[in-house]
Amino acid sequence: MLPLRVLLVLLFTVVTAGQLAVLGLVLPRMSELTAGDPPEVASLDWTSMILAVLGLLCVQVVIVCTGRLLTMVARDRIFSAASLPWVDAIVWAMAVAWVLLLGALVPVFAVAELEDAPGLAALHLLLLLVGAAVGLLMVVMRALLRQATTLRADMEAVI
Repeated sequence: MLPLRVLLVLLFTVVTAGQLAVLGLVLPRMSELTAGDPPEVASLDWTSMILAVLGLLCVQVVIVCTGRLLTMVARDRIFSAASLPWVDAIVWAMAVAWVLLLGALVPVFAVAELEDAPGLAALHLLLLLVGAAVGLLMVVMRALLRQATTLRADMEAVI
C-alpha cells in the first residue's frame, strides 16, 4: 500500500508542477508566443492551454479520491456508504475530462490539418476511446462497490 501512496504523491506533485508551469510560465507569455501565428491558430493555442489546465485538475481530483479510498481500504471501511461519494467524484472527474477531450477535438483536428500531422488526430481519437472505456469501467466498478456494500451490510445484520 505504501508504494502506491508514494506513487500517488509523486504523480500529484508532477501534475501540480505541470499546472503551475502552464499557469505561471506559458499563459503570461502566450501573447508573444502566438504573435506570428494567424488569429485562428492563436485562439487554438489559448483553448488548448485552458483545456490542459482543466484536464490536469480532473487528474488531481482522481488522485486525491484514490488516496482517500486507499485510506478506507487500510481501515477496512471500503465497503461502506462513506466510500461511494469518493468513487462518484472519480466518475464525475473522468466524465468531465472526457468532455474536455471531446471539446478539444476541433482544435486538435485544426492543428493536425494546419501542421499536416494526421497522427495527432489519430492519437486524440485513441485518447477519447480509452477515456470512454476507462470511464465506463469506473461506472461498473462503482456498481460493484455499491452491491458489495449492500451485501456486507446484510451479512453484518445476520451476524
